[in-house]
Amino acid sequence: MDTTLSDPLVGRVLDGRYRVESLLARGGMATVYQALDTRLDRAVALKVMHSSLVGDPDFVSRFIREAKSAARLSHPNVVAVYDQGTDAGHVFLTMEHVDGRTVRDVLRSRVRLRPDEALDVLEPVLAALGAAHRAGIVHRDVKPENVLIANDGRVKVADFGLARAATTTSHHTSGMLIGTVAYLAPEQVERGIADARSDVYAAGIMLYELLTGRAPFVGESAIAVAYQHVHADVPPPSQAASGIPPEIDALVARATARDPDRRPSDASRFLAELTRVAPSDRRPGVPITPVDSQPAAFSSTMIVGPPLTSPGPPAPARRRDRRKRPSRGLLALALVLLLTAGVAGVAWWFGSGPGTWARAPGLVKMSKAAAVQKATGLGFQVAFASAAFSENIVRDHVVTTDPAGGARIEKGGLITVTLSKGPERYAVPSLRNRGPGAAERLLAGSNLVLGKRVEAYDSKIGPGRVVGSAPKAGTKVKRSTPIDIVVSKGDLPDVTGQEVDRARQTLREAGLRVEVKEEFDTRVPTRQVVSQDPDGGAVRVGSTVTLVVSKGPELVFVPRVIGFPVEQAEQILRDAGLEPSVHRLPFGQGNVVAQQPEGGKQRPRGSPVRLAVL
Repeated sequence: MDTTLSDPLVGRVLDGRYRVESLLARGGMATVYQALDTRLDRAVALKVMHSSLVGDPDFVSRFIREAKSAARLSHPNVVAVYDQGTDAGHVFLTMEHVDGRTVRDVLRSRVRLRPDEALDVLEPVLAALGAAHRAGIVHRDVKPENVLIANDGRVKVADFGLARAATTTSHHTSGMLIGTVAYLAPEQVERGIADARSDVYAAGIMLYELLTGRAPFVGESAIAVAYQHVHADVPPPSQAASGIPPEIDALVARATARDPDRRPSDASRFLAELTRVAPSDRRPGVPITPVDSQPAAFSSTMIVGPPLTSPGPPAPARRRDRRKRPSRGLLALALVLLLTAGVAGVAWWFGSGPGTWARAPGLVKMSKAAAVQKATGLGFQVAFASAAFSENIVRDHVVTTDPAGGARIEKGGLITVTLSKGPERYAVPSLRNRGPGAAERLLAGSNLVLGKRVEAYDSKIGPGRVVGSAPKAGTKVKRSTPIDIVVSKGDLPDVTGQEVDRARQTLREAGLRVEVKEEFDTRVPTRQVVSQDPDGGAVRVGSTVTLVVSKGPELVFVPRVIGFPVEQAEQILRDAGLEPSVHRLPFGQGNVVAQQPEGGKQRPRGSPVRLAVL
């Protein structure tokens, strides 16, 4: 079926960067796609959480923990995690794309592996798990589906999505067993806990399956299989397949001991025991020959062996004339000499000849000068690729190397270094007085996107033009950050002097909220707007405008001051909020004999009161 038609994500670009090209696999938590990182122009694997799980915070947290756990690991046998993000409800990881197949695919085609082949598969798996255990990380889901074999023979451990820091493994996980039941250690079944020894157990189960072509425990239900992990010992693989030496039986038995204390304490210890058991003449690399290809002679990443199927009955013996047959001794001697010469040539090439191999040094996070000094000090050449942005590594320090640290490289070979440009940040451009379309184009040119559009009244910017942005101009933000813009609706309505009900309606129709405060005013008639706040500037739609509405003048009672000395009468009137006006008659004693208006009347505060004094 065409995945473009059957899967809506195929063809989309997530986070403005990752173009989804094809479906690779579906799992219980996520779907894996092949994608193109359009920024770095490289193929990546994109792991997108199922939409049904995005609403579950526990699953989202576990999914994001995959990125954080795996990103802490820098090892040639661990699938690298490059990025983690969210786009329109799609939670995803960006990982190294490994062109090859899983160990499960190998078992489907080969049924089982020879002991030397099985050990060659398990060795890099244990090296990867050992690096994780040293970092305090427990994988919790070691199985053939999570081990990838690249077409060039490299082995990569994937899917740390169920990993949990070793410091938290004493806690249960809501009663739920995490991991595939065929590989669960007894302590995971019984107590829901896991540590490095649980990964050792799963690796031992996987070794059994590589040797025999089947898991040690089978049942009609997951509970039945889990019960056997707790109550039964893993049988020796030699009981299910021939040609397995006793020392490998013992290795499987020790790794899968039901008591965790009887197992190797972590994957590095298990690897050390495997190395002691493995044949001394094994060549490096993974000895898996693809079904549809021919084995390569003297390959450093491939050991060619006979097929695992039975060779069938022997051919009937034939009589031969001994006198015509060459001497078997001479033929054997010639064959030995040819093989010796070939092996010597290969040994010279891989040992002291021009093909001498070494391990690339780890340079990540080092400064440019320190990285060059370390690499050249070990005899390697150094070249620099275009610098790349990094959220975690400071500017002019090493982000990645090719080959990666720990990978095999010819002595004196070239190491290509990518330096950090620091976090990827872009300044928000000034959008003021631009149209929305021009603002959107300007944002796109700055690697940003247009966010929400908010309307506001502005007395300085004409209608339909951008007043400002949030974040404001000059702020540095990540790529593809949405930038909200404020678009002018022109001048703020001025309702000063209007009757309050009409003013309220005008502002509400303009999309503004209204608050009313009443105050006495001697100049503005009752219920008319004295003032508004704000009365201009930039005011967003939905904001509140406060109106001061006139209550008219404040009335006060005129006190009666006839008979009072003039000075006392004046003070009484002033205290009442009135303004005395004195008219003195000749030959008087200075007492008030008349007033206008009379006492007891109401007058606006500040009104004059005329006094006649005799």
